[in-house]
Amino acid sequence: MRITDRSDLWWKTAVVYCLDVEKYLDWNDDGVGDFEGLAHRLDHLAGLGVSCLWLMPFQPSPRRDDGYDITDFLTVDPRLGSLGDFVEFMRTARDRGMRVIIDFVMNHTSDQHPWFREARRSRESRFRDFYVWRDEPPAKQQEVVFPGEESSVWEYDERTDQYYLHSFYRHQPDLNIANPRVRDEIAKTMGFWLELGVSGFRVDAVPFLIEPPAGVDVGDPHEFLRDIRRYLQRRSSEAIMLGEVNLPYAGQVEFFGHVDKPAELALQFDFPAMQRMYLSFAREDATPLAETLASRPELRIEAQWANFVRNHDELTLDQLSDDEREEVFDAFAPEEDQRIYGRGIARRLPPMVDGDPRRVELAYSLLFSLPGTPVLFYGEEIGMGENPDLGGRMAMRSPMQWSTEANGGFSRAPARKLVAKPPTDGYAPEHVNVESQMHDEGSLLAKIRVFAHRFRSSPEIGWGRFELLETRERSVLAHRLSADVGSFIAVHNFAARPVTVELALGEVPEQARLSDLLSENVVPIDERGRAEVELGAYGYRWFRIVDSRDRRLT
Repeated sequence: MRITDRSDLWWKTAVVYCLDVEKYLDWNDDGVGDFEGLAHRLDHLAGLGVSCLWLMPFQPSPRRDDGYDITDFLTVDPRLGSLGDFVEFMRTARDRGMRVIIDFVMNHTSDQHPWFREARRSRESRFRDFYVWRDEPPAKQQEVVFPGEESSVWEYDERTDQYYLHSFYRHQPDLNIANPRVRDEIAKTMGFWLELGVSGFRVDAVPFLIEPPAGVDVGDPHEFLRDIRRYLQRRSSEAIMLGEVNLPYAGQVEFFGHVDKPAELALQFDFPAMQRMYLSFAREDATPLAETLASRPELRIEAQWANFVRNHDELTLDQLSDDEREEVFDAFAPEEDQRIYGRGIARRLPPMVDGDPRRVELAYSLLFSLPGTPVLFYGEEIGMGENPDLGGRMAMRSPMQWSTEANGGFSRAPARKLVAKPPTDGYAPEHVNVESQMHDEGSLLAKIRVFAHRFRSSPEIGWGRFELLETRERSVLAHRLSADVGSFIAVHNFAARPVTVELALGEVPEQARLSDLLSENVVPIDERGRAEVELGAYGYRWFRIVDSRDRRLT
């Protein structure tokens, strides 16, 4: 089927942008970002080329886990506005041609949620079975997600003399998905937000969501995801689920759904490729990433990989070997306080590469040209750094930097009232902000804008058949994506030295050539189907194969 006949799969060619509403723009000057402020910055995002917003949790919360500890799934944190403000924001986003997906965090609640407060009143509470309770923790326990912060996934409740399960923090008790009433609440919650116009959900920690309590037989736990997918499709044909499934490919495939089984997740973050990309950066050798891309399983047409440079809070490296992880740590997080949980990095990309614009651009060129859907984290478009003073995973959650004004233009409130403070080092707002880069054609913002618009005009990247091209240079990754609309080629040099590579393109149309999508250059293709491509240090190039019959604008 032709690409033009599958416009219902909108997410195959979407540019996704993740943001935290409370850190984006404060419109009422109370020190906290809000939906009204976000609505006033949608033109920035539309101009950037964003077509889908992913909102991190914005529901009421005690804020002990930056919003992931929710006390009411069906409304908006009053600090951020009202449901009316949310609806107005949704209308404005639609007017700008942007869809919205929201974080779905129903594998647990806050311990302040009315369900849990009622459940712990007595063992006979009608909400008791909304959570997982045991007289004694199982002899064999799952590993804690946050080592050093939690020592067990079971917490003793003195009032009812039982232990409850919490896969994450003790103040986030796990919901019991084996309970049909809990599943009904999950469906009602999704249906509520779909009625308000959202186009889907980013599902947090999916393996934890579907894992049944120990000793409880619920049959195939994946049937729960299939039920949700079917429910979404009945309510909204365009609705999707983007899943956080940090597993090797063999495990991730299970969450897409097999060819002979109904679909589950539409999109999944490609954790293996992201982690191996950083190993390639550290070694200045494309081989680790190339090998991982070559091992990507082939997916059904309704499934897609989501590419990312970092997974918002923690740049996890847990799928690398111990030695490989140390290589990446040594290169990009040499100080112990830049590492987190022994498996990840609490830094943004620009400080990791000492601000080298060539390496930063290389990473985002990969993000937008590798097969899949690109996902940006707020501030990446201008090269924001982290604020280590915020501590741990929160270091990446400093306010968006709009200008050189006080608080980076995020808020006019006194600094002491800010929900978080911007960095004060070389990545402070006076050095890195949107306003200063808006009219600078050499800025990172301008580069990201070009990448995003070129991606959206090149559906081969989201739809095409992937092929690695031989280069005979270990530092160079070259790949081709072919679809009925044409053939796209990207070449990336991971080394600090210029290189020239010869690409063997096989049989091509007569008078075919490589048209450079990022400049006005053209690279000839000889009669043997070969083209010679020059790359600068940490250089990259995007091409489309064109001939005399091609009528696409390049």
